[in-house]
Amino acid sequence: MIETREAALLQEVGIYEFRHRLEDAAAYKGRLAVLSDQFKTLARNGGAVVGATTWQVNGSAAQGRKMVKDFSKLMLRAYNNEADNLVRTMKPYKLESALSRLSKSRETIAKLGKTMSIEVTDEYHRLRTAELELTADYLAMVAEEKERAREERERLREERKAMAELKREEERLQKEANHRRSVLARLQTSGASPEELEAAQAALGEVESALQGVLDREANVRAGYVYVISNVGSFGEGIIKVGMTRRLEPMDRVHELGDASVPFKFDAHALVFSEDAVGLEADLHRALAAKRVNLVNLRREYFYASPAEIQTLMEARHGQLLQFDELPEAVEWHQSATIRRKEHGDVALPAGAVPGGVTSR
Repeated sequence: MIETREAALLQEVGIYEFRHRLEDAAAYKGRLAVLSDQFKTLARNGGAVVGATTWQVNGSAAQGRKMVKDFSKLMLRAYNNEADNLVRTMKPYKLESALSRLSKSRETIAKLGKTMSIEVTDEYHRLRTAELELTADYLAMVAEEKERAREERERLREERKAMAELKREEERLQKEANHRRSVLARLQTSGASPEELEAAQAALGEVESALQGVLDREANVRAGYVYVISNVGSFGEGIIKVGMTRRLEPMDRVHELGDASVPFKFDAHALVFSEDAVGLEADLHRALAAKRVNLVNLRREYFYASPAEIQTLMEARHGQLLQFDELPEAVEWHQSATIRRKEHGDVALPAGAVPGGVTSR
């Protein structure tokens, strides 16, 4: 029954909304520490639970007060055990359920202790409720910060790789340019023909132009390639990824994305070079905003769209289209489907094992 309720809860989960918006996880941790001191102090001072003061046992008011005090401690322990367990097992999407369970626990204690007027005080319940809310906020913020940190590490790794490639290419072209200059100087002093001098000058010009292009790329951190890729075997048809890279060879980045984290390699549909690849990527993301696969984490660059739609968008924007292929090859996926049919026949696969409901062809 518990698993069924949790499954239903997950199906109905909405966007998490912070109850107490603070700047970072450390701020939440500090606020939780202060809150913990407050309700512990309240419990020590007898402000967590109250009970009857006129209760008597065997005609003794002292024994009556002791009995009420002992039962109050027992009831408070039960309430705190429930609250501590809810804090320990908290997930942000479980907050409403946790608040309801804590309130029910308080109501149950009030019913069981009715004859002695034992109940958890409003102030103590308010503090422990705030603890649940802050814990959910803290966990949500930690998840956000981890995702941002992961994305930033990935961005920095990609940036370092791009800069290293550009620097290596700069050094290679610089050596090539020096060599071409030496060749031209020898031809000029050896009385070479005008045709030989012109050819040597043209070769030097090409190298110098390529070198200047690399230097411009190093100086312009926004220049790069926007790519459109898909992975039919992993995600099904009708889903594409639109990203950008500053790498000299953009396909190196595409190959990296198709590493061991996905079962098949990505297919590249479009490659566009732009002096403002950052802006072009952002522009395409805005145009496809309603078709995002993940509407919660906008750093995930997957969209329900076809390569043809992206081509239309790109044609209306600035950028040099270097490659466009509308249909994905998905070679390994098709080969896997063929092998499965030949060697295993009509083997039963789990529901959803064939992504997007597509069939092999």
